[in-house]
Amino acid sequence: MTTVGTGKYSYRLEQDWAKLPPGEEFGTVSAVATDSQDRVYVFQRKDPPVVVFDREGNFLSSWGNGNFENPHGIFIADDIIYLTDREGSVAMKYTLEGQPLQIIGTRRAYSDTGSQVSGEVVPRSAGPFNFLTEMVPSPSGDLYISDGYRNARVHRFTSDGTLINSWGEPGKGGPNQMHLPHSLIVGDDGRVYVCDRENSRIQVFDEEGQFITMWTDMQRPLDISMDTEGVFYISERPEDDKPPQISVLDREGKVLARWPSRSAHGSWVDAHGDIYLALTSEKSVDKYVRLI
Repeated sequence: MTTVGTGKYSYRLEQDWAKLPPGEEFGTVSAVATDSQDRVYVFQRKDPPVVVFDREGNFLSSWGNGNFENPHGIFIADDIIYLTDREGSVAMKYTLEGQPLQIIGTRRAYSDTGSQVSGEVVPRSAGPFNFLTEMVPSPSGDLYISDGYRNARVHRFTSDGTLINSWGEPGKGGPNQMHLPHSLIVGDDGRVYVCDRENSRIQVFDEEGQFITMWTDMQRPLDISMDTEGVFYISERPEDDKPPQISVLDREGKVLARWPSRSAHGSWVDAHGDIYLALTSEKSVDKYVRLI
């Protein structure tokens, strides 16, 4: 049995946790999230794109065939699912059963950032969207969308999909400069936490997009989630000679626990404090079961 973490944040690894029906295999697993009944929703880059498991990893259902070009981000709040289609450049809301509720953006109508290569520093920022990454709701009901592979922005929308404002400029330097904003979350205090992936930091903004601070003790953050106590869980990419890792941070960005992991494009903490990893290279899902 592999155990990781420190003190209160100690875990048992269950590698390749999710069990598909006989003869089935995952595609590239992009992201993962859980609902109020602890069911686990895996977002993968093949049909069916959404695959649902119980808390023990047993297959329950699947849905979404033909609705996504390139699944990227998933977030669940109040049993509504928020999904992003990177190449399609649209953000969508669904019920838990896969019924569409809302779409923001127009498929393949890319904003003019001058970018032709995903992941490079873009020539300029622009409006929504150009290879967007994740959509999350805020306590106010507004929706925030990170727009990162061929843009360098965060967009804020009303709940009905009306654009309020956008912020972020391409760059490798100071506040508000971004190189691939890959994920985000909005805290109960309204603060917006953005994974500025290729700048190896999380930038923190107020709900209007005004810069507050940044956390730099990390490597290429991919995904961020938060538990019921306001503690953050971040999956991070390899950097230089350092392996991928999971970091547990408090509200000020202080490291509470950290350990090497398989490279997780997406990650999530559930209501029990267990952590799920969406693994692109391994085409699988790992689970860390909290021990304390």
